[in-house]
Amino acid sequence: MLVIRLKPVGRKNQISFRIVVAEKRSKLNGPYREDLGFYNPATDKFVVKADRAKYWLSVGAQPSDTVHNIFVSAKVIEGPKKTIKIRKAKQTKEEEKSIKEEKSTKAPVAEATEATEATEAAEATEATEAAEAVEATEAKQSVAEKAKEETETEVKSEQ
Repeated sequence: MLVIRLKPVGRKNQISFRIVVAEKRSKLNGPYREDLGFYNPATDKFVVKADRAKYWLSVGAQPSDTVHNIFVSAKVIEGPKKTIKIRKAKQTKEEEKSIKEEKSTKAPVAEATEATEATEAAEATEATEAAEAVEATEAKQSVAEKAKEETETEVKSEQ
């Protein structure tokens, strides 16, 4: 089966790619059938031989996801771009240990902060309940005082 993919060329930290047609099972740097252009991810520039790309697609060659997106940008193919899944780099054992240590040191701190937040929330609810109770008793007292004043004024007006 034929595939249209990127073949890495260039320096180690200045990599660029050739867009090539190759067998699916061949190595990345192995032999290829035809060179269709290039892609430089550093500058995000690309050149594609559109007529040859259309020919290889018509023959049945399958483009990789990145090549498909390049073809869509070059208007060789119509349709939406594909999402590209980027793999995370493998971590060394030392990095894994340091991450585990960070998590273990953060966990007790997180538990302590959660406990303090819970106690602060409980104290806040107690304080609001106490304030509401005080307001309720003050309201009852003011109602009682008004009732006494009204009864006194009624008694005075009757006399």
